[in-house]
Amino acid sequence: MKKIVVFCGSSLGFNPIFKEAAITLGNYFVANDITLVYGGGKIGMMGVLSETILNKGGKVIGIIPELLKREEVVNANVTELIVTKTMSERKVMMSQLVDGYISLPGGFGTLDELFEGLTLGQLHIEQKPNGILNVNGFFNHTLQQLDVMVAEGYLKQANKDMLLVGNTVTELMLKMDSYCAPEKTAIINKVIKHDH
Repeated sequence: MKKIVVFCGSSLGFNPIFKEAAITLGNYFVANDITLVYGGGKIGMMGVLSETILNKGGKVIGIIPELLKREEVVNANVTELIVTKTMSERKVMMSQLVDGYISLPGGFGTLDELFEGLTLGQLHIEQKPNGILNVNGFFNHTLQQLDVMVAEGYLKQANKDMLLVGNTVTELMLKMDSYCAPEKTAIINKVIKHDH
């Protein structure tokens, strides 16, 4: 994987362990010559991650919608800055550029982007690895909600299994590197059987 998009918060949260995780991931990207694609911000987790990479000579592509492009928010130091008209256009451009998705702790935007990536995989529009760095159990409750969705018949276990979970950067990246997407035929057959 040469380019990975990382979704994360525009704040740092209250626990310094989250900031440390962003630094660790940034260092991993530099050491493995992976280009970061992200939301273009210089604040919060986004800022820590991008600056960690830039300070060590790594590559960072920021993609920011026009409505968020304010001087106090945007990171002017990035290798390349792409400004889109809309949030939707930003998501499409990110998906076209990258080989995989990672989510770090964040808020509504992070979850929105995480689940959009999973939905693209479920519909077999994409076959890219999608992982979460479950620092300090941050995503435990999200994972429990997915278990409820499986138990209640709203999510297939095979689709839940597309979400790669790592408690450390090394664990997550090993899973990302060895990811095999579910076969399209299996998904189509299941859909056909449920429709009849």
